[in-house]
Amino acid sequence: MSIREILVATDFSENAQVAVRAAHEHAQRFGACLHIIHARWSEEPETAERLARLSASLGAGVPVVVATAFGGAAHEITRYAREHGIDLIVVGTHGRTGMSRALLGSVAERVIRTAPCPVLAVPLVAAGPPESEAVAAEPAAASREVFRAMSL
Repeated sequence: MSIREILVATDFSENAQVAVRAAHEHAQRFGACLHIIHARWSEEPETAERLARLSASLGAGVPVVVATAFGGAAHEITRYAREHGIDLIVVGTHGRTGMSRALLGSVAERVIRTAPCPVLAVPLVAAGPPESEAVAAEPAAASREVFRAMSL
């Protein structure tokens, strides 16, 4: 499986920050281009500036493309992936289950069901404990298992 284009979705939340870090790490590992998308329903003047700061914070080691889209997040993420030949989508998850997920919906779940490529769902817990309590909780550790399973 060749991974040359990775898409990560951000809503600028803590969950999304963890997903961006995991996606960036994968982009470095695979020598891939990282696409960062923010989908929204209405105009948010500060979005371009926030995406630029996020891109700059990742450094120069990985080519980064930023994009915004108007509409539902899951639909726009999968549409972008199809239109840009994305090989892997990375999304953060809130870990909701049961009634709260049914009421609020799950962007990650909808992306997983409709994506044209593999999706890596990164839970907030993937960030691990604070460094003072670190016990080798690397964000991409679980995803290595996903890639191993995909290659079987």
